[in-house]
Amino acid sequence: MMVELNTMYRVMILYMLDKLEYPLTNTQITNFILDKDYTDYFTIQQTLSDLLSSELITAESTHSNTRYRITEYGEWTLKFFNDKVSDGIKEDIDQYFKEHRYELKQETSVFADYYKAPGKGYLVSCHIKNKEDTVMELTLHTAAKEQAQAICANWSEQNEDVYALIMDLLLK
Repeated sequence: MMVELNTMYRVMILYMLDKLEYPLTNTQITNFILDKDYTDYFTIQQTLSDLLSSELITAESTHSNTRYRITEYGEWTLKFFNDKVSDGIKEDIDQYFKEHRYELKQETSVFADYYKAPGKGYLVSCHIKNKEDTVMELTLHTAAKEQAQAICANWSEQNEDVYALIMDLLLK
């Protein structure tokens, strides 16, 4: 029975990642599964780890979160094991994505991270992506870690204004 549940959790996550053209964060996957009371936090994290080690998904980490994508092998596996997840669970996932599509996409298409710069200060890397394409990538140098953290925190709210301002200035 436990093997069946573990398989179902794996296939659920693969199904979630396959339904969207953009990655999902650890937080997004975890929140959905916990909100629906399908399993506990530790099982979700172990399942994600298993999917990564099996190369069914890939991960890209920042200071604030990890973003997951399904691999080709994961897509093939999903087709093979698709019946391990009930239609009811699939409907829950589909409905959740329908209701939260904009927020989910915004959270994974717009992100920022910082790291220690060679020498002094920090580099902040801000991104806007559309599927696999980079719409904008901006790297800024700051003197203090607090400044880098503030830029990362504000990027999700200010990115559209920054993009519009830069485009306006460069297209004059």
